Amino acid sequence: MSHPNATFSEVVNAADSLSVSEQEVLLEILRRRIAQKNRDILVEEVAEARAEFQAGKTRASSLSDILDEIRSES
Repeated sequence: MSHPNATFSEVVNAADSLSVSEQEVLLEILRRRIAQKNRDILVEEVAEARAEFQAGKTRASSLSDILDEIRSES
């Protein structure tokens, strides 16, 4: 089933037509895909942070320094 423009409601309704075991497999597939997307986002964010640090746009800070900065902004 390849419907690139399927609405959320259509996807949910399609999942309802699956057996319970198929729904469980679908759920596991979605969990793995979400986990991979989150890892990909984290890798991108780390790469950006490292590039900013190497370019001198940010500086190393201790947790205490960060908390002090947050408190002073409040």
